[in-house]
Amino acid sequence: MENANVKTLDKVVVRFSGDSGDGMQLVGNIFTNISAELGNKVSTFPDYPAEVRAPQGSLSGVSGFQVSVGKDVHTPGDLCDVLVAMNPAALKQNVRFLKPGGVAIVDIDSFKKADLEKALFKTDDPFTELGLNAQVVEVPVTSMTKAALADSGLDNKAVMKCRNIFALGLVCWLFDRPVESAKHILQAKFAKKPAIYEANAKVIDAGYDYGHNIHASVSTYRIETEAARPGIYTDVTGNKATAWGFIAASEKSGRPLFLGSYPITPATDILQELAKRKDLGVKACQMEDEIAGVCSAIGASYAGHLAVTSTSGPGLALKSEGIGLAVMAELPLVVVDVQRGGPSTGLPTKTEQTDLMQALYGRNGEAPLVVVAASTPTDCFTMAFEACRLAMEHMTPVILLTDAFIANGSSAWRVPEADELPEIHAPLLKEGEIDPAWQPYTRRDDNLVRYWAIPGTPGAEHRVGGLEKDYSTGAISTDPVNHERMVETRREKIARIASDIPALDVIDTKGADTILVGWGGTYGHLRTAAEELCKQGTPVAFTHFNYINPLPANTAEVLSRYKRVIVAELNTGMFADYLQAKMPALDIKRINKIQGQPFQVSEVVEKVKDILAR
Repeated sequence: MENANVKTLDKVVVRFSGDSGDGMQLVGNIFTNISAELGNKVSTFPDYPAEVRAPQGSLSGVSGFQVSVGKDVHTPGDLCDVLVAMNPAALKQNVRFLKPGGVAIVDIDSFKKADLEKALFKTDDPFTELGLNAQVVEVPVTSMTKAALADSGLDNKAVMKCRNIFALGLVCWLFDRPVESAKHILQAKFAKKPAIYEANAKVIDAGYDYGHNIHASVSTYRIETEAARPGIYTDVTGNKATAWGFIAASEKSGRPLFLGSYPITPATDILQELAKRKDLGVKACQMEDEIAGVCSAIGASYAGHLAVTSTSGPGLALKSEGIGLAVMAELPLVVVDVQRGGPSTGLPTKTEQTDLMQALYGRNGEAPLVVVAASTPTDCFTMAFEACRLAMEHMTPVILLTDAFIANGSSAWRVPEADELPEIHAPLLKEGEIDPAWQPYTRRDDNLVRYWAIPGTPGAEHRVGGLEKDYSTGAISTDPVNHERMVETRREKIARIASDIPALDVIDTKGADTILVGWGGTYGHLRTAAEELCKQGTPVAFTHFNYINPLPANTAEVLSRYKRVIVAELNTGMFADYLQAKMPALDIKRINKIQGQPFQVSEVVEKVKDILAR
């Protein structure tokens, strides 16, 4: 008998949850990849625990991975259609994310009395105690995994590590995902451990077959797909996309790529990804600390490399004097700040947008530079490439702001063709073309950009450093009038970059006198919230900023069209303050969240309604 309870949806949301050692991130990523292969749009949210390894079965050690797949997907979703809970603690911590009437798949073998006590349940009926309004599917995941691998020769510890793959097989059945695609990923992962691959292949089949055996007792889902532009697609995290954007910029500029960095959560994956790319000439150096990371990059820039350093908020603070040196020397440098909760060590595994003011102003003296922000995991590629272009073509440091949400999250990405990316024209001094009157701070055009003189170029011998320079000769100068002129020149140079960045784009709505504004990694949630408000009969326009300093040239013209400007951000209102200072006449309202978690679409919708009601 075929299952008649099939729901067809434009998109569905699945949340995998269990102990931090249960492999939830792995199965979430595999499910995401095979969905992307089928033509679904995807958006993920890996929700890591703050503890390195909390006691097994405890509430503090729960790890989650949420993914939305389907059509017109911009966020991982507020609530999930299906929750996979590998133990009582996972169920208790994540039940709030399950839609009413959704499906909760639990490993009932892990719901013994001792397991319930670890998760601080007061009764032996966790489903009633939680008031669970869902289709609960009690699956003996542990015992079924053991049965499937009874003849495998693996010890109990190795067998238990396959429980997550049984759950993946069941979810693949639930959403009609091909297990062969999942096996292909597993085979690549365990290429050097064939016995482990064979065990996981057997277990994923067992999970899929178990789904067929219970098909009459639970809803299944058919997910709509949308037409995709022809090309090569892959599922990519924000950190990996950032690294690839740097590589592409190196290729397009003809400048070798150097990364000098110190490991820090959640930016370390950029260093790890670039360290793999020696085949492309990438030099990735793990330095002894954050200061050494930025200083090594500055040295590489002086030597003619595309120089990058990656960090998070605490590291950006340590790099501040070095970044000021790059401002003074007017050297191209890209600093990636993958923002996390602070202050100080703060919340290393959680997301925020609280480094904006540090990026804009966090250096001694007048030290202006370019600040840009990526808005999605795939946009990290675009903005990393763009940060490199602006740094080299305008001879300035650029801070690229991403955040833990988009850095660890992933989306389906179409790999661009080489000819789709613009060339990058660095202002290099070339042998035989050097004017005898050239000085280190000779300005080459109306954009006030100085030349990039590579050491060893005949006729371009020079020194630069952190002491103020004479405007004409580049020699050290303490003259007060000259200092003021140099400060204004460096500031004006950044301001004129506004003519070299795209205009601010608006998703307008007929009759809207309110515009919702965001920047950086909140894009998906805010855009979806604006669309939802319009569907509900509340016309709201939407715009999102990737360029922070300088702002797009049409910013004031765009925002002044609207009676109300509502800025939503994951901090106490930094971007709103920045816009208000630039445009005092605007009536700016604020939506702020500082919980280490991304926005939920529903909360933005409700807060916009509250503002409009007031």
